Amino acid sequence: MPTNVSDHAKKNNLVGVEFLLELPTTLSKPNKKWQVAFIKIYCSRTLLNCAKHAIPKPGLIHRSLSYTAIDLGNHQDHKEDSKIDHETLNDLVKNKNQEKLDSLGGPNGLVSALKTNTRLGINDEADEIQRRRTTFGSNTYTRPPSKSLLHFVIEAFKDLTILILLGCATLSLGFGIKEHGLKEGWYDGGSIFVAVFLVVAVSAVSNFRQNRQFDKLSKVSSNIKIDVVRSGRRQEISIFDIVVGDIVCLNIGDQVPADGVFVEGHSLHVDESSMTGESDHLEVSLTGNTFLFSGTKIADGFGKMAVTSVGMNTAWGQMMSHISRDTNEQTPLQSRLDKLTSSIGKVGLLVAFLVLVVLLVRYFTGSTKDESGNREYNGKKTKSDEIVNAVVEMVAAAVTIIVVAIPEGLPLAVTLTLAYSMKRMMKDQAMVRKLSACETMGSATTICTDKTGTLTLNQMKVTDFWFGLESGKASSSSLSMKVVELFHQGVAMNTTGSVFKANSGSEYEFSGSPTEKAILSWAVEELKMDMEGVIGEHDVVHVEAFNSEKKRSGVLMKKKKGEEIRVVHWKGAAEKILAMCSTFYDGSGVVREIDEDDKIKFEQIIQSMAAKSLRCIAFAYSKDNGEETTKKLREERLSLLGIVGIKDPCRPGVKKAVEDCQFAGVSIKMITGDNIFTARAIAVECGILTPEDEMNKDAVLEGEEFRNYTQEQRLEKVERIKVMARSSPFDKLLMVKCLKELGHVVAVTGDGTNDAPALKEADIGLSMGIQGTEVAKESSDIVILDDNFASVATVLKWGRCVYNNIQKFIQFQLTVNVAALVINFVAAVSAGEVPLTAVQLLWVNLIMDTLGALALATEKPTNDLMKKKPIGRVAPLITNIMWRNLLAQAFYQIAVLLVLQFRGRSIFGVNEKVKNTLIFNTFVLCQVFNEFNARSLEKKNVFKGIHKNRLFIGIIVVTVVLQVVMVEFLKRFADTERLNLGQWGVCVAIAALSWPIGWVVKSVPVPEKHFFRYLKLNKRS
Repeated sequence: MPTNVSDHAKKNNLVGVEFLLELPTTLSKPNKKWQVAFIKIYCSRTLLNCAKHAIPKPGLIHRSLSYTAIDLGNHQDHKEDSKIDHETLNDLVKNKNQEKLDSLGGPNGLVSALKTNTRLGINDEADEIQRRRTTFGSNTYTRPPSKSLLHFVIEAFKDLTILILLGCATLSLGFGIKEHGLKEGWYDGGSIFVAVFLVVAVSAVSNFRQNRQFDKLSKVSSNIKIDVVRSGRRQEISIFDIVVGDIVCLNIGDQVPADGVFVEGHSLHVDESSMTGESDHLEVSLTGNTFLFSGTKIADGFGKMAVTSVGMNTAWGQMMSHISRDTNEQTPLQSRLDKLTSSIGKVGLLVAFLVLVVLLVRYFTGSTKDESGNREYNGKKTKSDEIVNAVVEMVAAAVTIIVVAIPEGLPLAVTLTLAYSMKRMMKDQAMVRKLSACETMGSATTICTDKTGTLTLNQMKVTDFWFGLESGKASSSSLSMKVVELFHQGVAMNTTGSVFKANSGSEYEFSGSPTEKAILSWAVEELKMDMEGVIGEHDVVHVEAFNSEKKRSGVLMKKKKGEEIRVVHWKGAAEKILAMCSTFYDGSGVVREIDEDDKIKFEQIIQSMAAKSLRCIAFAYSKDNGEETTKKLREERLSLLGIVGIKDPCRPGVKKAVEDCQFAGVSIKMITGDNIFTARAIAVECGILTPEDEMNKDAVLEGEEFRNYTQEQRLEKVERIKVMARSSPFDKLLMVKCLKELGHVVAVTGDGTNDAPALKEADIGLSMGIQGTEVAKESSDIVILDDNFASVATVLKWGRCVYNNIQKFIQFQLTVNVAALVINFVAAVSAGEVPLTAVQLLWVNLIMDTLGALALATEKPTNDLMKKKPIGRVAPLITNIMWRNLLAQAFYQIAVLLVLQFRGRSIFGVNEKVKNTLIFNTFVLCQVFNEFNARSLEKKNVFKGIHKNRLFIGIIVVTVVLQVVMVEFLKRFADTERLNLGQWGVCVAIAALSWPIGWVVKSVPVPEKHFFRYLKLNKRS
């Protein structure tokens, strides 16, 4: 039956019922009883109201009134998540469908349709979040599948030398079976096959594990934190936990985490270059463009957005699902090693070619004999199969020499040490984004660091405040209500932070930057500010967001009720705000002119605060904007309200970290936006400024002064500068360029969006994981996860460790290369045969390439690394010290093995096969003992800290065990003979002499200038 209920009543009742149905069901029993009682009362009144409207005249009562039944028990099971379908939401932002947005009632209508609230956000209950995730999808995108182990196996088989060896193995296998039958003939070819597959397997597994490691790091680096409002509380959540309907808070430098619509904020500009390629920043406002794309960056301003699409429903998600991380990044060191590998490979190719020619000549001239002493080649009497088989063996030997000569283990060693160090650095609070940064950091000569959060704890608290020329501690209780009200306005309306209190008994929660949180906490606790009340009474007309150039933020506002008077509030660096003021409020609320004496007093107050390491923030006010346009805030003839001093203590251990870096020869420069007095006080406290530096007038200066120097003056003074205060991001960039021009390897820390140019320009960009914006992180090479300078010092140590480990491996591998090439060449030329077979050489190759790389590339950093001077930009990869060590060991091995080659049979009274086994065994054991020598390039004690490196010990044990198996049990496979205990003792004794030789050689001094430079000088002369 129709009723005469008015549309207005219907609307009110519908809103009321909806409000009731939105209440959570997870309540305690007493609360549930109160809720049921409230619902009954409310519904009774609603039905009565409906009845009143349904009866137009008294006395006319219909016999069958319509009624509404409300199920209060299970209403949430039937509740829809939103009033808008999935496809419409996806189309809305992706196609910038303004018409559709208008039909929904604009941003506010969209918020209602999504059943969320601009101020309160969505309900924080797990069921509600899961329901939205199920309905609209999660904020993740499908990644391209990781490369499988089979992929790396196939890649390993593409190596030309491996293919040639496989070809030789196939021919050898075929001829062997044809000549000796399947039972005996498969050994030679089969042995090469097994050895090749072993090398391929180890290489493929190593690369596969490294790829998996990069995938894990990629997931960690993409898991950024986002500020959202849920149940009225601003909180930080993972980007992957964002759901449709979330209200996301956006600030300068943030990445937009999903597609959405702008619902609140000011001066918001977005960098859409990652999506559109356009470099111009796009303004976002309620009256213009309101659409925000996932993956874009906030360039300026602040605001809130309602999420409309997540994950694969966004253009960014679809694009990222087709992009795989490139793990084949070539670092500078790898490039240098590729050149070194190429050079050594050419030498090896030449030696192998000469060996092949000599072997062929000796064979076809009848100079070689078989085991019975008969000539192997007898002209036409020799079968063609025998000739081909002999030639194949010679080619296999020559190719194996190439395999041994080419140090393909060098790139593998770099990859292993970088992957290992990346994993360990994550535990030390440093996430590597670019591989090259690991090794480059080891060469760093200068570190330019921020102050806030890096050298200090970033736990800020207001400890000093002045109202006019009176100390707040003495006068806050008797402060004029007019001044308190103005402070309330200036703090509550001119902030990007927020205050939340769950209920009357709970404590306040403050969110925002550390500075904002400190000021909000002070205003609430000391000045009894009610932030919600102040915001509710005022409207924001225009905002000038804080940026590091102006070092201030301002707001133009008016009261919602009463006169249309617009007032301006500014907040920022004390001396900047003071320069904009002509009057000040004293504690009693009287406005006074600022004369010269007052100005000096205010400057003294600021300096006294700064001398106590306090950050000084001033507040100013103007009743009249003085500008016709709302786009420009008044910046002169303001009234100073007061000054607050914020304490940010130095981090524990930062002084020790600074001293360690300085002792390591690395210059530390502090670049901060604070005033010169605060900067100087912090620099002294952290140990950056020493008493000697205090005598240097160029040690501390302001950014503007440095900026105004000529380029020649900057280059002359930049190395002496220790502290640059009141600096802008441009000043930081300018300093980095000057230092690089002077040949320094520069590391820079940064956290803001405007730091991006300096982070990119530096040799190593270090962004902050906690305070750093996403723009800064993407511009950096390494993210310092705990924002601590001590972690920067740890990264420096790891960088040196990476470089040092690779140098150790180069020394170890070149020793083997030189020895193997010389022995095989001399033996081939003189005796017409190589003492080491293809299988034996492949085993040596496996020891020195893969196992050697694992053993030496995973050494942990030691404090000794911080006692050396920085390597710098142009230091040679192979130093004089390395040449000294490797040549001494190589010559020793060559001498011993050549004696065994030519006199071994007579010395030990053994046959040819046992002699060759002695050579092979001695050669391998020499490498095992020399691996200990390679642990330290300069230290004589090579066993120091060896108990801490279990992997090294494990690899040595595995190598020795496998060598015993090769000699004693795999005779046919390895072409060896069993050795008795005496012969094993001789092999071990010869190899063990590597230790005393290494100890003596390290006592020999070497010149600092690389000997290749002497050669260049001689050529020039």
